[in-house]
Amino acid sequence: MKAEEFDDMFDRGEDVTSTLDLSKVHRPGEEQRRVNVDFPDWMIASLDREARRLGVTRQSIIKVWIAERLEHGRHAA
Repeated sequence: MKAEEFDDMFDRGEDVTSTLDLSKVHRPGEEQRRVNVDFPDWMIASLDREARRLGVTRQSIIKVWIAERLEHGRHAA
């Protein structure tokens, strides 16, 4: 399909998702990378307690807290 045909379909409000290969879709800057961080035992225990209280995983709470801190830092600068 040519780009012009795609644009026309989109402009008419037609569903264009069937023309896309969604298996290769990604958000720029949102790719995942693995990092290893060492925490003391007391910190892991505290993280686990808070994660259980909130009903999320340890990894999720770490991600959320770091994201919140980074976002706060971005607005403070």
